[in-house]
Amino acid sequence: MIPRSRATGRAVAYKVFYRLPVTMRRRLVRLAVPKYVVGAVTLVRDSEAEGAGRILLLRQPPGYSWTLPAGLLQRAEAPVVGAARELYEESGIRLAPDRLRPAVPNALVHAKGWVDMVFETEVPASTTALKVDGAEVFEAAWHSLDDLPRLSRATAFLLGHYGIGPSAGKTPPAGGTPT
Repeated sequence: MIPRSRATGRAVAYKVFYRLPVTMRRRLVRLAVPKYVVGAVTLVRDSEAEGAGRILLLRQPPGYSWTLPAGLLQRAEAPVVGAARELYEESGIRLAPDRLRPAVPNALVHAKGWVDMVFETEVPASTTALKVDGAEVFEAAWHSLDDLPRLSRATAFLLGHYGIGPSAGKTPPAGGTPT
C-alpha cells in the first residue's frame, strides 16, 4: 500500500502534468524514458550446405574479426526493410523484405542502449554473387558453422542466442552484452 502523503503527491503531479500542453508532455516523457538505437541484423544461411551448414559473414574495418550483415535503421524504416537494405549494401545480396523472416527471438535488447532486430533467410551460395565495396566491408564469405573464424564479441553473443558459435548456450556477462 502506498502511504497517503505519497499517493497525494503523485495525484498532484499527475494533475499538473495533464494540464500541460501535449507537446510539452511529450518532451517530458522523452526525457524520462530510456532511448535505444535500433539496428537490423540478417543471419544468412547457405541453402545448399550439408552437415552443420554455413552462414554469411563479413570482415569490416578494422578487419580483426567477422560480423553479420547489419546496420542502423533509418528514421521510420521498418526493421525488415532495413535488414534487406543493409544486406544488399554490405554483401550485394538483393532480397525482397518478404524473403526475410523474423528470428526467434526477433529482438535482442542490449544493456548498453541498443536493440537488434534479427532476421533469417537462406540463399544458394553457389549461385549468389557477393559484392563488397572495400571501404565499409573488406570481405564477405561463407563460413562453416563447424569452423567459424574469429567473431566480434557482439556477433559471437548474438549468434549464441541462436545456438551458433562459441557463445551458444552461455549467459551474458553481469554488466550486459559485450560490445
